[in-house]
Amino acid sequence: MISRSFKNVLVVSVGFLSLFTAYGGLQSLQSSLNAEEGMGVASLSVIYASIIISSMFLPPIMIKNLGCKWTIVASMACYVSYSFGNLYPGWYTLMPTSVILGLGGSPLWSAKCTYLTISGNVQAAKEGKRGPDVINQYFGIFFFIFQSSAVWGNLMSSLIFGQDTGIADIPEEQLQFCGAADCGLNITVNSTITRPGQELVWTLVGCYIGVGVLAMLIVAIFLDNIDREQTKQFRGNREPLCHTFLATFRLLRDWRLVTLIPLTMYSGFEQSFLSGEYTKNYVTCALGIHYVGFVMMCFGASNSLCSFLFGRLARYTGRAALFLLAAVTNFSCILALLYWRPNPDHLWVFFVFPALWGMADAIWQTQTNALYGILFPRDKEAAFANYRMWESLGFVIAFAYSTFLCLEYKLYILLAVLLATSVTYPIVEYREHRHPTQPTEEGGHLGDKQDSAEMEQKIICQTHL
Repeated sequence: MISRSFKNVLVVSVGFLSLFTAYGGLQSLQSSLNAEEGMGVASLSVIYASIIISSMFLPPIMIKNLGCKWTIVASMACYVSYSFGNLYPGWYTLMPTSVILGLGGSPLWSAKCTYLTISGNVQAAKEGKRGPDVINQYFGIFFFIFQSSAVWGNLMSSLIFGQDTGIADIPEEQLQFCGAADCGLNITVNSTITRPGQELVWTLVGCYIGVGVLAMLIVAIFLDNIDREQTKQFRGNREPLCHTFLATFRLLRDWRLVTLIPLTMYSGFEQSFLSGEYTKNYVTCALGIHYVGFVMMCFGASNSLCSFLFGRLARYTGRAALFLLAAVTNFSCILALLYWRPNPDHLWVFFVFPALWGMADAIWQTQTNALYGILFPRDKEAAFANYRMWESLGFVIAFAYSTFLCLEYKLYILLAVLLATSVTYPIVEYREHRHPTQPTEEGGHLGDKQDSAEMEQKIICQTHL
């Protein structure tokens, strides 16, 4: 019989799978579907700019007042609002809903990371295992399930858009502007040719809204409220608002967090490149928008499987070896993309790049999340808020220059951030190897197996806010 902690990991994972089936599918299509005046990319930039703002103060406030469970549910509602904005995409619908989504983004991920870290430490104490090993395993399981959302969300878009009767072949004249051969800024997405019919768009967005609401119901009904006691104590003995507000910034005094900024920002750069640049300048340009879903499905499948694999391998290989594999993989892909000239005759190549990118991203996601939980056990909320803030800054910068920098320069920037990461991350890893961070108590119930067992009894019943 599975443990209650493992059950909760599965509930969180399935909830995020359902939510990001919708959001991930929409994000992959924004640069192509809402290409007019760069509206789609602009909405993504606004999302991550809002996440930066929310990372500064919202996660500690929401998590300490609502608890991880209800913070996740409330934040999921913000994501669903963005799907409603895509029913009638325009500057007056996409921008406000992008802001709402962004405000909920950082609390959502901070609450999820905090929840998994607490669950991992509880289970490790109960079984007499090392906390980092169980945390790594839980993050691997989460990302294995979560990253498959790219498969289902993009499968939905490809199957629905594949019914469009207006699909046309890509003319040879357009192929010469695809990839890094040309600047990439001359690619115009003709709305009458590449944009599917409005009825199909409504069908797809309606499906996305449905799975988003389903995600909220799954978490609200089935997830245990494991930090209920800490939340009650906080509400009964409130800290000054400014103290909670500044929690995210106070952690920047820790040199380890500052040194991890390039690694964290690179996560935003590499994800935005695949969803914003690769889908538009390679896939849509040379194959058509109806292929975006199939290509991103390949990314999602690779990401999902590798997340599960690397979450288990980390205990044998260590983080450093996995980070090295990810860096070498991304470095090779970036160089190849600089010289590859996309052509429909080489269809299989369009799927190789996202598969390799998915393998590398699985490492960046699982190991970086686990690393933050291990390095900052006493400041989990503030640590994961910083993680979202700096990762989102990478997204914002990448989406901001998307409409006026040539593709070649974007690849060079991506390469430069990767090299900076390769220099700074080993410093933190070496320090952690020499002086391991000791896990702290989770609300006073991680001291030994008996305390852990008492904690397990406290969360047997579902709680309601």
